Amino acid sequence: MNSKKGQYGHDLEQLQKYYSTIELVAGSSRVVLVPELQGRVMTSSTLGAEGFSFGWINHELLGTTQLSEQFNPFGGEERFWIGPEGGQFSFYFEMGKAMEMHNWRVPEAIDTMPWEVIEANQETATFQKAFRLKNYSGTNFHMEATRRVSIIDPIEIEEYLPIKMDESVRVVAYESLNQLKNTGASDWTKETGAPSIWMLSMYQPSPEVTIVIPFRKEGEGPVLTDDYFGKVPSDRLKVDDGVIFFKADGKFRSKIGVSPQRALPTLGSYDAQNKCLTILICSLDSASTDFVNSSWNEFQKEPFKGDAINAYNDGPLADGGQLGPFYELESSSSAAVLKAGEVKMHFQQTFHFEGDETSLNAIAEKLLGVSINQIKSNL
Repeated sequence: MNSKKGQYGHDLEQLQKYYSTIELVAGSSRVVLVPELQGRVMTSSTLGAEGFSFGWINHELLGTTQLSEQFNPFGGEERFWIGPEGGQFSFYFEMGKAMEMHNWRVPEAIDTMPWEVIEANQETATFQKAFRLKNYSGTNFHMEATRRVSIIDPIEIEEYLPIKMDESVRVVAYESLNQLKNTGASDWTKETGAPSIWMLSMYQPSPEVTIVIPFRKEGEGPVLTDDYFGKVPSDRLKVDDGVIFFKADGKFRSKIGVSPQRALPTLGSYDAQNKCLTILICSLDSASTDFVNSSWNEFQKEPFKGDAINAYNDGPLADGGQLGPFYELESSSSAAVLKAGEVKMHFQQTFHFEGDETSLNAIAEKLLGVSINQIKSNL
């Protein structure tokens, strides 16, 4: 294979050196998953091996035997995590330890532990893992996670989205059904803490990537949280008429969030450099406003007043090091307050469109409510 760096074929070849891979195929669309990395979608392409590789992959870490006890940022454009990250019910800090970067630990079950393959073919793959996690307050959670990823055929896109797609536009799309089951004998309650399904999608940044998050103008409370890692500068974040614009160049560590009262199920990003429009649609739970709070505070007054939608731009850490660069679109289920044996589900669809800006503009206006020019000119 003669694929170059940045192309899907190159990433696939590198992954296959170290891991078993499952490739989903529909026309020229490709999606590759790795069971050893929790069945995460590593990357995708609209044009087979020669296509642009949408997922950010940390090639330096592939196949490493020197695993970090803290976090191994392998990358991947859709991975399964468990919330909350911070607070008294956190799964990422040990009881009694300050919520600072050097104490942060990602549980092995969602970092380095392989998941079992339940089924796999060219169209769909299902993965599962049972594990136990202890939260910051000392409560043990026995859980089983299951995720099924299916590719969407490009010829069926208009059955999924209210758009008319120009024939010149290329697309790769997939959907994931993610489930968390309480396999223990005890119920999960708000008093002991309740986990959430947290989906994170790591993509390739460029100097011209802008994240676009429509929100409910009539919703209650603040439009967004913009101080997860310090206040986001105004040249990187703009709130317009029902839409948030957030710079995703991989050069400034920052994170934003939108509450369930303000969130909508559709968000996306546009890479003007590579003419790529990404759309993410999630199953936003309208029946509950209890979303886990991931802020890094040892004790939160409102641990279930967290965000439903998040976006992250990677950048240098205080010590000068950096995880990426990458950027993330994130969605979460509401808190899984489950009786023993019950399940929580969370659903996502991801669409990557490539084409000329006139053709992509019609899709952006229909799904995000803004034009390509508005996206490009806001930051």
